Amino acid sequence: MQEPLLGAEGLDYDTFPVQPPASPGETPRGGVLQNRRVILATFAAVLGNFSFGYALVFTSPVIPALERSSDPALHLTKNQASWFGSIFTLGAAAGGLSAMALNDLLGRKLSIMFSAVPSAAGYAFMAGAHGLWMLLLGRMLTGFAGGLTAACIPVYVSEIAPPSVRGALGATPQLMAVFGSLSLYALGLLLPWRWLAVAGEGPVLVMILLLSFMPNSPRFLLSRGRDDEALRALAWLRGAAADVRAEFQQIQDNVRKQSSRVSWAEVRDPRVCRPILIALLMRFLQQLTGITPILVYLQSIFSSTAVLLPPEDDAAIVGAVRLLSVLIAALTMDLAGRKVLLFVSGYAMGWGPITWLLMSEILPLRARGVASGLCVLVSWLTAFVLTKSFLPLVNTFGLQTPFFFFAAVCLLSLVFTGCCVPETKGRSLEQIEAFFHTGRSSFLH
Repeated sequence: MQEPLLGAEGLDYDTFPVQPPASPGETPRGGVLQNRRVILATFAAVLGNFSFGYALVFTSPVIPALERSSDPALHLTKNQASWFGSIFTLGAAAGGLSAMALNDLLGRKLSIMFSAVPSAAGYAFMAGAHGLWMLLLGRMLTGFAGGLTAACIPVYVSEIAPPSVRGALGATPQLMAVFGSLSLYALGLLLPWRWLAVAGEGPVLVMILLLSFMPNSPRFLLSRGRDDEALRALAWLRGAAADVRAEFQQIQDNVRKQSSRVSWAEVRDPRVCRPILIALLMRFLQQLTGITPILVYLQSIFSSTAVLLPPEDDAAIVGAVRLLSVLIAALTMDLAGRKVLLFVSGYAMGWGPITWLLMSEILPLRARGVASGLCVLVSWLTAFVLTKSFLPLVNTFGLQTPFFFFAAVCLLSLVFTGCCVPETKGRSLEQIEAFFHTGRSSFLH
């Protein structure tokens, strides 16, 4: 068994102390100024999540508009509308699959930047669409970009952030995705559907520009033997006043011990497969709550109910509530803890942002790039099945049937959280990895 990476000798050594000491190089809690460079790098990266959230709900106002279209080449039937809504998730699954290779081949930052190519192309196809095939191709390309960023951005953010702010910054991918969705809903009140696609190009270009000036993950650079570059990246992220030597040595030691890629035989080791399995199940259950089909068809769902406000206004209100909820989660995650929020909050405050953060925190370093891509692949294949079948189910059995199923999954998720999900608040990535190497059978600590 591999020895714990941090801590003193002795049988009573606990890799997950209740109140862990501050990690070397860690800045005090609430030190916004000290972490301003980390915040800047995080903002540059999560612009990709803004585009993801924007593209995910693009169909909410567009499907009703195309169902009323007088152009026979663009008029959507119910079956075509289900494909237009769901094909995004197939693209996202392909993006997650690609991330399994690109995350470790190009690195986290360059993989995020690469996602701008299919994203920009996808919006261009939809903005200039003169047939269903262009709409579907554009939707799949933006989905591919979303799946790629969904796998790469949480890993990048978790690897550049110190433990004291990793919870708050780890919630920003979901926060920006929700903000992107809200922006789409708001613009949908003002712009024709083609101009909604044109507006989607802006955040993609800004992301490319800002990320060009940001460093790559120090952990990734060390895994590629680029030690000097990794040290410069860590020093830049922590600021001129920080002494990063001890933190750099800690990360370097861990990377060296985990330098080789994980083999399929090693995946069967509980110390490796357990965190991967937990992450996979979190992503699977998150999608089974029904969030993707609800967001994709949100305006159509409100159109079939007896609410008083116009459907487009209701969709915008849902987007605003989601944004507020994720913001609260970001501010409280490092205080209340991840597990508490999973228990006591709804999707936008719990299973939305926290499962992405936990995925990036608990995956083993040696398998992080591949495993994060696998998690995204499983997530979006599940989303495709739900999204493609949602409209046919509603037409056959009514709106209540899928929602009863989603409610049952939410109850199952509570049991899974209590039995399997570890608390990672305040722990460094090295401590988290050491925790899974202790051989404990319980995760209720």
